[in-house]
Amino acid sequence: MKLHDLKGQTILMAVSGGLDSCTITHWLAKHDVDVVCYTADLGQPDEDDIEDVRQRMLACGAREMIVGDLRQDMAQAGLQLIQAGARYEGGYWNTTGIGRHVVVAGMVPEMQSRGIHILGHGATGRGNDQVRFELASEMLDPRVQTYAPWRDDTFLESFRGRREMIAYCEAHSLPVKATLQKPYSTDANVLGLTHEAGELEALTTPTSRIQPGMGVFPQNAPDVGQSVEIRFEHGQAVAIDGVAEDAFELVTRANELAGAHGVGIGLHAVENRFVGIKSRGIYEAPGLELLGQTYEYLTQLTLDRRARRVFEQMSTIVAEQIYQGYWFDTATQACWAAIDRFSQLATGTIRVHLFKGNVQFEAATDAPHSLYSEDRASMEDVGEFDHRDSQGFLGVLGVSARALNTAGQIPPR
Repeated sequence: MKLHDLKGQTILMAVSGGLDSCTITHWLAKHDVDVVCYTADLGQPDEDDIEDVRQRMLACGAREMIVGDLRQDMAQAGLQLIQAGARYEGGYWNTTGIGRHVVVAGMVPEMQSRGIHILGHGATGRGNDQVRFELASEMLDPRVQTYAPWRDDTFLESFRGRREMIAYCEAHSLPVKATLQKPYSTDANVLGLTHEAGELEALTTPTSRIQPGMGVFPQNAPDVGQSVEIRFEHGQAVAIDGVAEDAFELVTRANELAGAHGVGIGLHAVENRFVGIKSRGIYEAPGLELLGQTYEYLTQLTLDRRARRVFEQMSTIVAEQIYQGYWFDTATQACWAAIDRFSQLATGTIRVHLFKGNVQFEAATDAPHSLYSEDRASMEDVGEFDHRDSQGFLGVLGVSARALNTAGQIPPR
């Protein structure tokens, strides 16, 4: 859609309350567009008071400002990421990707209750977020149309970048505090921080350029570590150090513990964006890193080699689906059905030690579906496993090994 399609209509605009949001909202309202703004409380650690966003957007011309409390939804989505081991290329926990799906799921019902059919977003034309906003909204409601100002010629004629937007906001006395130069941009929610663009686009810029917002770099962590115990029931993290908590409280607590010891802080990744270009990001996700590694220790106990192979394939698919904007589609839901089977077996308590960015295994207890047996695994002359039984097993395997050589399939050495 273009500006001339919007005049006289109502749009629900996804906003953060920053420079782009304020500029776009005021510009649209000035061009006879009825703007309703939506922002979500995702537990973002860089927002002191989410209600400040309401006041800024109303001052910038929004007719109505909706603040959706999606903190529990965001945290629960993060715990699902743990169940799937859904890390994208380079170890990125998809914190921003899943956040867009959670926000759209909050926006669409608000649109439907108000009879609004146009969703607006400030994502650029070279990033992943435009795909996530638009595919997710269209899957949830095919009637939704999308307006993206950064793909509108009329908007681009007035605003090439931050310089023009700052000048516009100053000229209209809009309540925006912005500087011309930003070293990098940050997207935040309770699951993690994504740092990218600006100086971070240069591969000569070290990860230490960012200012951590969820903890400290490993080298700055305490010289004394800390043991932490995570309880999982049917794949769901439910307690830390014996204290049961809801999803948001649990993720928040995991962030505090892991971040303080440098776990999951400053991950560097150069990944493939959906639009076909490479992107460099520096990530923080301390809580997910702690929960993810402890969950991995648990699945090592419960999955045999065939189940492990399927689980890893599902992990890769789900991670890519989320990154590309397909959280709600059929393929992802089919993967979840398979992952749910594995999750039903993932009950147990894992104790780990946090020290300068590392999560070191200490103990596993109360895991009723564990396939590990000290008796069967013993290298001593005790237990269920009779070492002599391996003779026939190796004899069968040796038939195909010798056949490979006889058939000339083993290169000479």
